[in-house]
Amino acid sequence: MAEPVAPPHPLPHGNKTHEICLTFPLKVNSYGVWENLASPSEVFTYSLPLLEIQILLIFAVTHLIFVILKPLGVTFFASQMFAGMILGPAIMNRVGGFLGKVFTEEVGIKMLDNVAIFGLAIFLFLMGVKMDVKMVYRVPGETAKLRLERFLAITVESLTAFSVVACLLSELKIVNSELGRLALSSTAISDLCSLIVVYFITLAKKWAVSRLVAIWLAGLKVLDVSFRVWRSALVDKFECLVNGFFLVVYVTTSTMRVDLTEVFNKSPVGFSIIFPILAFLAKFISCFVASFWNMMTWRDSLALALIMSSKGVVELSYFSSFRDSKMISEKTFSKLSLFVLANATVIPILVKYLYDPVSKKYAAYQKSSLVHLKPNAELPILACIHRPEHVQPLIDVLEITCPTKQSPNFVYALHLIQLAGRDSPVFIAHHENGAVGSFEHIVAFNHYEQNNWGLVKVNAYTAISPPKLMHEDICNLVLDKQISFILLPFHIKWCIEGSVEAENSVIRNLNRNVLDRAPCSIGILVDRRRKPSLSRSSFYSICMLFMGGKDDREGLTLAKRMARDPRVKLTVIHLFSEKDRGNIDWDTMLDAEILKGIKNNEFSNITYIGEVSNNGPQTATIVRSVVDDFDLMIIGRHYGVDSVQTKGLTEWSEFPELGIMGDILSSPDLDSRVSVLVVQQHHHVIVGRH
Repeated sequence: MAEPVAPPHPLPHGNKTHEICLTFPLKVNSYGVWENLASPSEVFTYSLPLLEIQILLIFAVTHLIFVILKPLGVTFFASQMFAGMILGPAIMNRVGGFLGKVFTEEVGIKMLDNVAIFGLAIFLFLMGVKMDVKMVYRVPGETAKLRLERFLAITVESLTAFSVVACLLSELKIVNSELGRLALSSTAISDLCSLIVVYFITLAKKWAVSRLVAIWLAGLKVLDVSFRVWRSALVDKFECLVNGFFLVVYVTTSTMRVDLTEVFNKSPVGFSIIFPILAFLAKFISCFVASFWNMMTWRDSLALALIMSSKGVVELSYFSSFRDSKMISEKTFSKLSLFVLANATVIPILVKYLYDPVSKKYAAYQKSSLVHLKPNAELPILACIHRPEHVQPLIDVLEITCPTKQSPNFVYALHLIQLAGRDSPVFIAHHENGAVGSFEHIVAFNHYEQNNWGLVKVNAYTAISPPKLMHEDICNLVLDKQISFILLPFHIKWCIEGSVEAENSVIRNLNRNVLDRAPCSIGILVDRRRKPSLSRSSFYSICMLFMGGKDDREGLTLAKRMARDPRVKLTVIHLFSEKDRGNIDWDTMLDAEILKGIKNNEFSNITYIGEVSNNGPQTATIVRSVVDDFDLMIIGRHYGVDSVQTKGLTEWSEFPELGIMGDILSSPDLDSRVSVLVVQQHHHVIVGRH
């Protein structure tokens, strides 16, 4: 018969006596190392300088390790754990000297713990705010403490933390990929259930000690959950501080407690080593089989199973909390923490190797541009919108592309919203769920379709994603819908009188990323219109500035399509240098072919003007002299292309994403109200994650 087990002692440390010495008045600030030149180390007796030195060392070691291991695919979280092991007492006590005095168990570690725990509390609060809830053993003969320890280990190893998965996907830059969205939606429900289970376990422990404390903690948790629902605006204000400072301190200080001597001693392999491995294999195999059974490829199934089996700061925080509460031993904590480190180191490397959504989609994609379209082919265009003022200028450009029944426009309107207050990116197809009426900018495109019934088909989407990954939503839509041309708004908003009203760095960075990675042609629209709308104008005057090259050929193809509209009058200004005469190459032959019909006056509403320009200043003078004669100027970007016509203008470029001539025409110093469309033909794609 098993012996009765004594109830747990009401005090966390039992009847042990702890002697704590404090100095009054408390020594917080010092006068620096000059306070006592005979003993500079006395600065460590002051709490604030000691804390500053500790944090400085933590950041230095963490970032040094990350710089060294990043090429191998090791994440920043794993680097923090490696730093904690290096700075822990197990190693620092052997080093001695200066470093041995910085992280002392009596004062240094305990003071740093307070900062770290405060940071963890804020981090968990923010992650709770960002989680989208809508996506939503007993062995006979064991002691009570051992059963509790194993039950807690089983519980934590079984959970899949939303915060860990979201951070992993963000660091691998696949959070808005198909696999990333699937992993986040699957994790949300699992994490919510796990948090409830773990919380009630902790609450039961507090209830056994003090019912009043347990009730008080339960009330605080209710307030915490209620608060998270409506103050998600705090995420933007605190996220950088929490992730960049407090979380680094917490992970490092928690890992400092790992005692490697306890892990690698000669004791037999126990439960704390075998079970995490078995739990990992059980979760990994079940996720892989379920994914592969549902027609996912074996590489994607392996990647999803690894993501769902990943461990991170949440599991480390649970183990650290259980250690502080004496629920698990120091030895078990060290072994479980090492397993978290191994998991966080290996899984990102394997996922990065197995899953690359960009290269997989681009592999089967054919070159797409306006030049390669047949004359009467349908024109698929993606119009990107950020703010309401972007809607009408983009629609006006679409109006003059002259859709016909034989050559209709297929317009994909994409509203891009910066992800804030949550971790889950969202992609909404409005034409499928009938939510068009809830978005003002989408309604405008709906009216555009109705006004051109039978000539235009509009599909509306909304993408909510992090700014650094917005371009992937654009590129994915281009690949899925076989789009040939992307219309992007410029990042500067102009006042009515022509001055700059506001600039948006997020839009500018997005435009740069799209120019670098888009698998089709792109046009950036700089709206400085004199006329409010084409529909209220009797005619529209367009100038195509042609200097030769693939970008100009792409722009001229679009301009010629616009010229099919009887309201449009197109002027093609061909700038060439005397040095180019007699030079024949493939580009020159293609330029001559696309200009042949225009030079021969085959189009009644297209005028050809040839101008000689032998340098950049001469070109700028010609452009400035005619800029006020037109409503819209179309130019090629010519980025990275040296030509005689632009020589000497590169040094003054303010907006390289517009090219040299686009920069001149979009400069706030230019007193003009002409709008500019800068065109870049699809040339190459940077494959892979960046």
